[in-house]
Amino acid sequence: MTVTGGPKPKAVQVADALREDIKKMKPGDKLPSQRELMDRFGFASQTIQNGLAALRAEGLIASAGNLGNFVSDGASPSSDMRDDIKEIRSQIQALTERVAELEERSAPGGA
Repeated sequence: MTVTGGPKPKAVQVADALREDIKKMKPGDKLPSQRELMDRFGFASQTIQNGLAALRAEGLIASAGNLGNFVSDGASPSSDMRDDIKEIRSQIQALTERVAELEERSAPGGA
């Protein structure tokens, strides 16, 4: 099932933008810090983490704990697996946002 219509989930927007940045970087280059990414995108910490997690799952970046995230050397999962993971993450994020919106509407005083 593919979720269609509406804007891309925020975490997917983050991953897409960073994917473009990574194309211009070399293996071992450091990505901006989570705080810098929060400032750049204006999204919450968890959203940034979800976007970074998608890139890690695709093998594009590697996390070095407190040192940050770095462009991977290309030793990554197969492209089919990356595509599957990307699609699943996108669907989960979209569903999470839809559930949150529905819960907000059903709360007392909601729209």
